Amino acid sequence: MAVSLDGLHLAPVADQSAGQVGTRTRFAYHEEDGAVWAEYQGGDIVRGHLVGTREGDRLDFRYVQLRTDGTTASGHCVSTVVELPDGRVRLEETWEWESGPGSGTSVVEQLTEDAR
Repeated sequence: MAVSLDGLHLAPVADQSAGQVGTRTRFAYHEEDGAVWAEYQGGDIVRGHLVGTREGDRLDFRYVQLRTDGTTASGHCVSTVVELPDGRVRLEETWEWESGPGSGTSVVEQLTEDAR
């Protein structure tokens, strides 16, 4: 059975460009009956939300965020859920902005209790 994302806290493993999520951004995930959602903040992000669906190890969601410079941004992401050898979860992501130009890939991983 696939590991649930509900109640997990994740963070990017590397910084992206300014105005995007980075290693100081923290995601709090929720999952129920194929629906996934999360709140996130930290670094250049004042507040962000994502909402979407999960089918097997694939997430498909939209995100919207408020940045510290007062601008907003939104986009689409498809992620693959991977269980790491130590039991933690990794999301391997392919994303694209819908509010402007740009796309890329990123990786977020489940945090240990003391890294939150």
